[in-house]
Amino acid sequence: MKKIRIAFTGGGTGGHINPILAVAQELQKVFTNLPEFDLKMYYFGNPGFFAPEFKKLNIEIVKIVEVKIRRYFSLENFLDIIKFPFALMVAFWKMFWKMPDLLFSKGGTGAFPVVLAAYFFKIPIFIHESDSIPGTTNALSANFAKRIAVAFSKTLEFFDEKKTALVGNPLRPFLLEKDEELTQAKAKQIFGFDPDFPLVLILGGSQGSVRINDFMLDNVKQLVSRCQVLHQTGIANFNSFKAELAIATKDFIPQERNRYKIIDFFKENLKEAFIAADVVISRAGSNAIFEIAYFKKPSILIPLKESANNHQYYNAYEYAQEGGCIVIEEDNLRPAIFFSQLDSLLFNKEKYQSMVEKIGNFAKPQAANIIAREIAKIVTKA
Repeated sequence: MKKIRIAFTGGGTGGHINPILAVAQELQKVFTNLPEFDLKMYYFGNPGFFAPEFKKLNIEIVKIVEVKIRRYFSLENFLDIIKFPFALMVAFWKMFWKMPDLLFSKGGTGAFPVVLAAYFFKIPIFIHESDSIPGTTNALSANFAKRIAVAFSKTLEFFDEKKTALVGNPLRPFLLEKDEELTQAKAKQIFGFDPDFPLVLILGGSQGSVRINDFMLDNVKQLVSRCQVLHQTGIANFNSFKAELAIATKDFIPQERNRYKIIDFFKENLKEAFIAADVVISRAGSNAIFEIAYFKKPSILIPLKESANNHQYYNAYEYAQEGGCIVIEEDNLRPAIFFSQLDSLLFNKEKYQSMVEKIGNFAKPQAANIIAREIAKIVTKA
């Protein structure tokens, strides 16, 4: 039995980690049908909050030194310039001892030294770019990559067309599992909501969004007069939001108060939350957009102004061109504008149905499987 070693690397946020986990799970399925090979997987990086997810999949964590490559001025750049040679040495040393057959990189903090180490050892490199505008790490890594996969069609113009393919963004397998018996009404009841009243799901990315949280707190009365709300606040923001929500709703009647429910971070119950939702309000990270699209939920996207290369802005507007969302930029996040757009989704059935139909096949749910099969083809030379 021949050993096959696959290494992953990418920044420690959900935008990088979740697609890696999705590809890893698909690789396990692919190699189950290739009994002549013994698959071993590694993650080069610092997974933080996501470490248990890697352990569940028997992916060995190989800690490295993190350095961030920025395209803008920051005093931290000087510190990272000093750290980079050390990070590179650590990556070379650990890559030498693991010597994988292929490196799959999602880019982000800490990934570039790992890519350089893999290239030095002539290890094939496969990169995936989730955003419409490539991050700095992937833009540099493309020079060393054997294969490049992208999520948005706009991204194709940034890479060599001979080795680049549009595949979409890998979605976690548990989101793709079909459950015909789980209707929207039943999903709403799982969270304690009225099945006959509209539900808005609010997501701020894996770390939550203070600005979105504050806006919702300031306008909670108008929200619960229109709809029920299931709000992911982010782990770090949960306790403060809970305390402020209690103050903001202290004069509400019980029925109104029960319409607003919060959670720190969705794990296995994210699928149920998407099924329950009528409308989704979210940041414009690639993971969020492709998950929203998969469940065909009309949405309001609020791009993060400080996102690297303003990629959330471009993500949001590329998706909006498909007709599946409304974009409200942060500078325009005012109650009159927000509630006018929300009402147009909640109470205009023709517009709502039109958006559902236009979302179409944007999600590309087979992305993780396509990437896994291509990786298997490269490492087994099939």
